Amino acid sequence: MACDRYDITFASDDLSETDSAVYSDSAESDEMDCPDAPPISCQCNMPEGIKLEMWRHSSRMKHVVNIIIALKRMENVKPKSSEFGKEEVLDFIMDRVIQERRINRAEVTIPSYTKLSKTLQCNVCDQFKKTLVQSPGSPHLLAVTLREGSSQYKVQFSLSMYASPSSGPNASQPVCLAISKSNLYLACTLVGSSPHLILKEINGTLNNIKVGDQNDNLLFFRKETGVANNTFESVKYPGWFISTAYEDYEPVEMCQMQSSRYTSFTLEKKELIQN
Repeated sequence: MACDRYDITFASDDLSETDSAVYSDSAESDEMDCPDAPPISCQCNMPEGIKLEMWRHSSRMKHVVNIIIALKRMENVKPKSSEFGKEEVLDFIMDRVIQERRINRAEVTIPSYTKLSKTLQCNVCDQFKKTLVQSPGSPHLLAVTLREGSSQYKVQFSLSMYASPSSGPNASQPVCLAISKSNLYLACTLVGSSPHLILKEINGTLNNIKVGDQNDNLLFFRKETGVANNTFESVKYPGWFISTAYEDYEPVEMCQMQSSRYTSFTLEKKELIQN
C-alpha cells in the first residue's frame, strides 16, 4: 500500500529512552510500504536535537494515518530535559504539519418568476368544446357543454405572464390563471399522495414568485402547439397537467399524460391587456 513517510529522529545524547526513528528503512520497522520512487522531502529543525523529515505524497488521507502512527510512538518518549517534554513535541508537530483549510459555502440561487406587464383575458375550452365553469359552492371548476344563450356561465380567466428563470427557444410561458374580477387562482396542491387542482384565494399582489414559497403552486407552464392547442403543466409538480374528463359536469383536475383524461385546451375571446 503506497503512502507518505514521516521520519522523526531524536538525538541519543539528549534522550534517555527513544526509538531510533519513528519510521526507518530497517526490516524491524512497522512503517507502511512506500513506493521506491524518489520522494520530495523537507525537514523541520526542532529544539533539543529533534528532526522531523516528511515525504510528500498526493494522498492526504495517508498523511493523516502516518501522523497518527508517529504521535502514538512518541507517547513512549521520555526526554531528560523537563523544559521540553512530550506535550511540547506533539504541539510542535501539529503546528507545522497540520494545515488549516477553509471551505467557502457556495450560494444556492433559488429560481424566481417575475410578473410581466402583459395579461391575457380569455375563456378556456377543452378539445371537445366543453367550457370551464365555476362549480357553485365548491372550490373546483367543472367542464360543461353549454347551450346557446348560456355564455354568462363561462368563466373568464386572466392569464398573468411571468418571466422564466431558464429561457430557451422551446421554453414554455409561465402563467398564473385567475378568475377575472376575483381573488381566486387555479392552484396545483398535494392532497394525499397526488396533486389536485383547486381554487385558491389570494390576497395581495403576485409580482414575484419564488420556487419553494407558499404561492409556487399557482404557476403553470403554458405550451402552445399547432394552431391553438394549449397545455398547462404544473411548475411545482412537473409532469402533471390541467385536464378534463370526456363526460360533462366532471371536475377539472390534474393528471399525468398517460392517463385517460384530456389535456389540450383552446383559448377563446382572447384580449391582451398591458398592465
